[in-house]
Amino acid sequence: MLTYFINFVNLDNCILIWYTIVEIIYMRFKLKKIILLMMLTLVSVMIFACTTEEAPDKPLVIYSGRGESLVQPLIDQFSDMSGIEVEVNYGKTTAMASTLLEEGDKTPADVFFAQDPGGLGSVDAMLTTLSNDVTSLVPEWARDPQNKWVGTSGRARVVVYNTDAVSPSDLPASLEGFTDPKWKGKIGFPPTNSSFHAMVTGMRLTWGDEKTKSWLEGIMANEPKFYAKNTPTVEAAGKGEIEVGFVNHYYLHRFIAENGEGFGARNYHTTADDPGSIVLVAGAGVLEQSDNKDNAEKFLKFLLSPVGQQFFASQTYEYPLNDGAKPNRMLTPLADIKKFDIDIAELKDIEGTVALLTEVGALQ
Repeated sequence: MLTYFINFVNLDNCILIWYTIVEIIYMRFKLKKIILLMMLTLVSVMIFACTTEEAPDKPLVIYSGRGESLVQPLIDQFSDMSGIEVEVNYGKTTAMASTLLEEGDKTPADVFFAQDPGGLGSVDAMLTTLSNDVTSLVPEWARDPQNKWVGTSGRARVVVYNTDAVSPSDLPASLEGFTDPKWKGKIGFPPTNSSFHAMVTGMRLTWGDEKTKSWLEGIMANEPKFYAKNTPTVEAAGKGEIEVGFVNHYYLHRFIAENGEGFGARNYHTTADDPGSIVLVAGAGVLEQSDNKDNAEKFLKFLLSPVGQQFFASQTYEYPLNDGAKPNRMLTPLADIKKFDIDIAELKDIEGTVALLTEVGALQ
């Protein structure tokens, strides 16, 4: 399991011992997040101290569709460990992909770190083929078939519901059920969110544009409330402003961690074999025009190392994609989710999805 770390940087035996101790303690005991973070930080300092390579002159430039509050601590950890200076440009995944397409081969970006496979797929022609050292660290379903990008963490699409207003038995097996007029005024979702776009793109691939449009029109007829992001959608469900919301799974667990088990919302995984139960990935690829590819791949290896994967599991409540880390105990095991069978690398026609959402009035 430590081979992921060895691939990232040349470590002394002392670091292997330190990381093994941390890993054993994490699996053996239920630690508070702050304690685990302190221990991983200690490992990072030890690694930095045992690394003999000098820091490169050129900074690594990352275009990130992932939120700064979620991933900046991990990026800082990579920089501290490796001595590589990192510059990050943050924005929504769709906007970052559009920027890359506009900049073309003049882009300063070395890495595109995206919230979903749709954003990566929309710029796959600009990405270089990754080495087997990187792609072998994730399962086949979680990477591009042409090895242009790899998943870095998994996230399940869920229906978050208010526990005072709704019980799981009240919820439909499929998202199709939410077009029923009984849900009028009770639904919320973030229409600009890229993971929502990826899910709708999955609907278009599976159902076709006409059925997907009909579903969207049914949802719009139920007068949903729009939110800027997943976070306020989950907050609204917890407060009872809405009864159900369409989001990624991990946002709920951040609220529970901050507010306790009394937070008034929970996640529901649909049971129908349709895009409502899709498991997506956040992922990253390296730009073909980059002249900093070695360090870019080093960053990807770090994200897939035990430290990176454990960060996603324990700090952001996402699913790790390899055996380097254990899934958070708060999460529904992936094996228990009706995982919709679709090639997530095909979720690339985000432009068509945005056009359809605009047509039905979900986007302006």
